[in-house]
Amino acid sequence: MSTVHIAASPDQVAPALLMPGDPLRARFIADNFLTEVSQFNQVRNMLGYTGNYKGQRVSVMGSGMGMPSMGIYAHELFTQFRVERIIRVGSCGAYTRSLQLFDLLLADDAWSESSFAQAYSGAEGPLTHPSPTLNQAIKNSAEQLQRPLISGRIHSTDVFYRQQSEIFRELHRRHGCLAVEMEAYALFHIAAELNKEAACLLTVSDCLETGAAATSQQREAAFTGMIEVALNAL
Repeated sequence: MSTVHIAASPDQVAPALLMPGDPLRARFIADNFLTEVSQFNQVRNMLGYTGNYKGQRVSVMGSGMGMPSMGIYAHELFTQFRVERIIRVGSCGAYTRSLQLFDLLLADDAWSESSFAQAYSGAEGPLTHPSPTLNQAIKNSAEQLQRPLISGRIHSTDVFYRQQSEIFRELHRRHGCLAVEMEAYALFHIAAELNKEAACLLTVSDCLETGAAATSQQREAAFTGMIEVALNAL
């Protein structure tokens, strides 16, 4: 049954789903990694596809930017389309010099000052957590593919253009956040509330300490390696 935001039937969507923020990245994944691909959604240009990867049926769909958008799509996919596990794949900005451009970062948990969890379910607390089983599958995949993987806490922020831009140092020092993105806190909370599985795998595209930033071409090349790790973990 279609929802307001996803015009598909449940049988068009696989139980395992990759979720980049950018719907064009979803199309890139479908075009370059999947076979026998069919498109299941284009409402609001939030593109969704299902295909096969090494004999396994897999879906990929964009989430949009930020926790409210992630909240809409993750909730509908879990509750209306029988999705069992979602791996968010995306980019992040490093808070510490220990992370370099193109490093692969797996979220052990997500810290946020957001009110998303309280609004969604009445839950309190700044931390949400991924599925340990799915995280271990990602670690195993990275090892098999011989891709170095760093794991740690990430910061999920509601604000991209923060006026107090230097606060990232305090977030790293006080809360142990290694990098920043905008969706994982919500995804982890929704999955936990609904007894589903979720994980977040990120590529470092910017470093706030040094000002280093990847070009669009470099991002695409690094993104490809991240997708291989994620797909092999599903």
